[in-house]
Amino acid sequence: MFDESLHEGCGIFGVFNNPQAAHLTYLGLYALQHRGQESSGIAVAGPQRISMYKGMGLVSQVFKRQQRIEQLAGSSSIGHNRYSTTGSSTLTNAQPIVINCRAGQIAGAHNGNLTNADTLRKRMVDDGSIFTSTTDTEVIMHLIARSKRNSIDAMLLDALSEVKGAFSIVFLTGDALYGARDPYGIRPLIIGKCEESYFLSSETCAFDLVGAEMIREVKPGEMVRIDRNSLTSFTIPAFEQASRLSHCVFEFIYFSRPDSFVFGKNVDRVRRKLGRQLAAEHPVPNADVVMGVPDSATTAALGFSEASGVRFDIGLIRNHYIGRTFIHPVQEARDFGVRIKFNPVKGVLKNKCVVIVDDSIVRGTTMKKIIRLIRTAEPAEIHLRISSPPIICPCFYGIDMPTKEELIATSQDVEEIRKYLEVDTLGYLSIEGMLSVMPGPKENFCAACFNGEYPIAL
Repeated sequence: MFDESLHEGCGIFGVFNNPQAAHLTYLGLYALQHRGQESSGIAVAGPQRISMYKGMGLVSQVFKRQQRIEQLAGSSSIGHNRYSTTGSSTLTNAQPIVINCRAGQIAGAHNGNLTNADTLRKRMVDDGSIFTSTTDTEVIMHLIARSKRNSIDAMLLDALSEVKGAFSIVFLTGDALYGARDPYGIRPLIIGKCEESYFLSSETCAFDLVGAEMIREVKPGEMVRIDRNSLTSFTIPAFEQASRLSHCVFEFIYFSRPDSFVFGKNVDRVRRKLGRQLAAEHPVPNADVVMGVPDSATTAALGFSEASGVRFDIGLIRNHYIGRTFIHPVQEARDFGVRIKFNPVKGVLKNKCVVIVDDSIVRGTTMKKIIRLIRTAEPAEIHLRISSPPIICPCFYGIDMPTKEELIATSQDVEEIRKYLEVDTLGYLSIEGMLSVMPGPKENFCAACFNGEYPIAL
């Protein structure tokens, strides 16, 4: 359960060649709701044009009227759930974005952050371009429209070759669905199929809901075109050649659902390994019970329990009818959410030596409230264990973090944080331990928020 001050970017989904494209995209976005709760939108390629509907709020709120889906007629579509990593929380910043250019209508939806978006935007504004939003996505769409290439394929590749940073992006035209990833592979994008229909998604959990099977990931630095003939692969001419892969470790620590496969591995299995490694590094010999802060830390807590031999139990009951506290843009709403989100289970916690496992601490304000809430259940001791290292640097690749000065671990050491949180002991997973359980070479993962080593120049 992230601190309320950390926000993840977006969830994207696409369907090609299915008469229920809009409805399936709705279901896909519903499965990806955890990746963004600020706005939602669907664009559909119909017989004559691309039609779109988007609004502020959850998927179920934006599309609460069935006719909104039924009016989006067509066999191919893309959808987007947003939390603002770039740009303010307004309807003009909701996605997808649809443009009309000399190649016809093109819709686009993006997950990630571009590190050169401001430079590109300024250049285009100076040349006379007019922007209606403050999103990175609109920068990419302008680049497409301005391209002098002769085909849509070439125009898209031309635009993507100019951007730097993290992007997993889907495009929709009248007769094709496209997906692309940056050369570093920071954010996931996965291809699925069901009979004659193709799908693109940020996570495989959305495929499970629509009955699709995962084929493979879109490769880092690849653009795929899905049309009536086949799936065609292109290599994006890299504006800045990737020196190595840099998958975001937070996809495994927190962002992705445990039932998803991202970067080729099941999130649940990696998250359990994080918990086991945490138990090895920071055991609590006299512990009576291990609990996780639901829901994202539950799997790591199970791993901690398995490795330590200390029983796992449910120490907090979560109210599932409110969203993640961190994802509300307004501070007052976040504070209210914290107060109503959890209730401690006194029968589990009273007079017990309790190990609480959580995935991260950012500012520490939410965790402090949770610890005080748990204290009302009268545990004998509270030992806090974090299944990631201290966050000491902001992210520029799709996570809306506070400034470095606002991160608690930049100004306080572990003992000072322990005192602030009012726990008996505090243990963070080491960077080495975290990377040791990641699938594949540790060099293939971005850990810049923990060590300040940014893979893409800022």
